[in-house]
Amino acid sequence: MAEPFKNFIGDAVVRDIATRLHRTSPDFAQRRFERLALDGLADLELKARAMHLTAALEATLPPDFAQAAEMLERAMADGLAGWALWPVGEYIARHGQGDPERALQALHRLTQGFTAEWAIRPFIVNHPVLTFATLERWCTDSSPHVRRLVSEGSRPRLPWGLQLKSLIADPSPTLPLLEALLDDDSEYVRRSVANHLNDIAKDHPAVLAEWVERHLPSAPRERQALLRHACRTLIKRGDARVLAAWGLDARLRGQVHLRVAPARIALGDKLTLEVMLQPSGKRAQALVIDYAIHHVKANGGTSPKVFKGWATELAPGAPRVLSKSHAVKPITTRRYFVGTHRVDLLINGRVAAVASFELDIRHPGV
Repeated sequence: MAEPFKNFIGDAVVRDIATRLHRTSPDFAQRRFERLALDGLADLELKARAMHLTAALEATLPPDFAQAAEMLERAMADGLAGWALWPVGEYIARHGQGDPERALQALHRLTQGFTAEWAIRPFIVNHPVLTFATLERWCTDSSPHVRRLVSEGSRPRLPWGLQLKSLIADPSPTLPLLEALLDDDSEYVRRSVANHLNDIAKDHPAVLAEWVERHLPSAPRERQALLRHACRTLIKRGDARVLAAWGLDARLRGQVHLRVAPARIALGDKLTLEVMLQPSGKRAQALVIDYAIHHVKANGGTSPKVFKGWATELAPGAPRVLSKSHAVKPITTRRYFVGTHRVDLLINGRVAAVASFELDIRHPGV
């Protein structure tokens, strides 16, 4: 059985923080920090544990932020890294707002040992001019961890992070940063740029469509991969401009049949989706094939959810059969209800075939 995520921050992390802070700053109250940090820690989940350790740092570091930042940096230079730096980043985010230049300097050091993507976001909100000027400078930093922070830390909808509502409304301040990192040497950085662009696409699809139209032609292989990952949400939505940019706007030439089996299932069962393609014409066809399940809601209506299917090239005169298993199982983000669930087969963003199945056995929580 996999170890619970919460154990990433446990007794060993507490003692690592305490030991390194005391070794590099002998005046640090090591025993008091350990006592405060360990008290009640076992009962908390992962994020709550990080915040609990932050509170212990607040109680034991000096009130002068510059002095505290110096102590934390010495501990990092001594090897403090990994999950131990999540509460350190939170401490800097809370207490560095009065000295943002010094705080950003500390985050520059911290992100090379863990990540400062959550900690930097309050500085974007409270000190946007300084922070964006700093991020622009960091685009050419020698560390890929720092360059990734430029993109990841400014994502409008970063998971677990403070939502940057101004950037959700207007993403234009981050676009020059993303452009500077578009062909970064590090795949780690480029992956973050793709996720940032995908965040933007959820609220401003036209911005991403224009971006792809401008940056895809003659793009090297690495940039193509970045842009394809950035387009994943809009391709699943069938966005016409994005599909056209990838040459995926054409209708299927030929016939298609969708079979979903079994026709009646219980929660926890698996469906098999079988797609039979019979092409016509004399040219190959590039196809993105996804499927949407219209889940029944409590009021009897339905709500569609698009799932990834296949990306393929269909040769002329060569029939193809594609098959995929789909588990209908309990998840925390969806409640299932009995009834007829329609399945739409989407080929290049258009509904090309329809089938259905019945979810008819009520289990606890269905």
